[in-house]
Amino acid sequence: MKWEGNRQSGNVEDRRGQGGGGLGGMLGGRSIGIGTIVLALVGSMIFGVNPLTIINILSGGGGGTAPVTQSAPAPAPPKEDPVAAFVSTVLADTEDVWTDLFKQSGANYVQPKLVLYSGRTATACGTGQAAMGPFYCPGDQKVYLDLDFFNTLKRDLGASGEFAEAYVIAHEVGHHVQNLMGVTGQVDAMRGRVSERQMNALSVRVELQADCLAGVWANHADRARQILEQGDIERAMDAAAKIGDDALQKRSQGYVVPDSFTHGSSAQRVRWFNTGLQTGSVKACDTFNASAL
Repeated sequence: MKWEGNRQSGNVEDRRGQGGGGLGGMLGGRSIGIGTIVLALVGSMIFGVNPLTIINILSGGGGGTAPVTQSAPAPAPPKEDPVAAFVSTVLADTEDVWTDLFKQSGANYVQPKLVLYSGRTATACGTGQAAMGPFYCPGDQKVYLDLDFFNTLKRDLGASGEFAEAYVIAHEVGHHVQNLMGVTGQVDAMRGRVSERQMNALSVRVELQADCLAGVWANHADRARQILEQGDIERAMDAAAKIGDDALQKRSQGYVVPDSFTHGSSAQRVRWFNTGLQTGSVKACDTFNASAL
């Protein structure tokens, strides 16, 4: 992936080394993250916890909430940190793409913050923990990322490459776009009004749309700045496939429970990312009205 020398975002906060952020409720504000299923996998492998139980908790189906004291904005990461520079550049690229696309539709794009942290940190959605993987909190409009997740992506899931990492960031920014579009609020309003099975199905459509929006970003970023190199698309597709619900359930428990899916199957995640990548159209990412996912 070609990114060196491109603009870096000023919306990155570096909380690494600042310690924990209290022991507030687990995602009380219902944060949305690509790492939800990863935590379920880790929990089942290490602690013997049913991964479906963890998914239910992280998706808002259980667990208490507690107020969390918000930290003051942290400083920007040091300029000599190459990984932070990569993250800042990818975030800047999403800012450029979404600012332009929102402007074309007559709207203003509110840029999210991206918080780098280690271990745990306070968020408007509760205490964020590294084991959850990257996630977006609608309550404070921030993406949270412990950079060790990239090592987990390579080491435990076998998905490597800078563009695979950029896809992860773009997916979380996709959740921010959904929040600005009102999708997040509409889906969250359905909690308690539909069955758990129906809520899981809605969650899948939310996640697949975020995958598609990540593809939309890649399409426009490459057309404007030629960021893609040979093999990048394949690496992103591989990352999407490795975190499909079916792939992770097979790995963790040996069988698949489709009704429990909250993020979509490997094939679905690849298909919707590719839809956004090939079309570059937000309208093409309407997973909620799609007859087949």
